[in-house]
Amino acid sequence: MFGELTPSEIDQLLIEQVVARLGCHDGGTTYVVPITYAFHDGAIIGHSSDGRKLRMMRANPNVCIEVDQMSDLGNWRSVIAWGRFEELAGEEALAARHALVHRLQPLIAIGSRPPSHGMERRDVADAVVYRINLTSRTGRFERA
Repeated sequence: MFGELTPSEIDQLLIEQVVARLGCHDGGTTYVVPITYAFHDGAIIGHSSDGRKLRMMRANPNVCIEVDQMSDLGNWRSVIAWGRFEELAGEEALAARHALVHRLQPLIAIGSRPPSHGMERRDVADAVVYRINLTSRTGRFERA
C-alpha cells in the first residue's frame, strides 16, 4: 500500500532521522550532498565548514532536503521539504549548535573518533551553523 504521510508523521520522520540529502542550486549547477542535522522548532539545523555547499547556499538560499527511512523495498517512508538557508550567529548559533550536539551525541560510538566536520572543540570556531526554515513539505510511504 502506498500513501501520503500526515503532517505529524512527517515531523516524526524528521525527528527520528539524522541524515538528510541537501540539494542546492547556483550558477546552473545543482549539488546534492548528505548532511547530519537536527530537527528543532520546525527547522533543519546543520553545520558545515567552508566549502562548495556553503558558497552555493549563500548565493541561492532556496534549498531542498530529502529524508528517508527504509526497512526493506516494500516498507519505507520519505519526506521532501523545501526551505530557505539562514546562517546563524551569536546566541542563535550557540543555541542551534547545542540542539545539534544534543541530537547527535548519542550516536557517537564509545571509543570512536568524533565526526570530522566541525563538531570537535578545535573546529567549533570555524564551523558555520545554519538553519533551513522549511516552507513546504511532502511525505510518502509504502507498507507491504
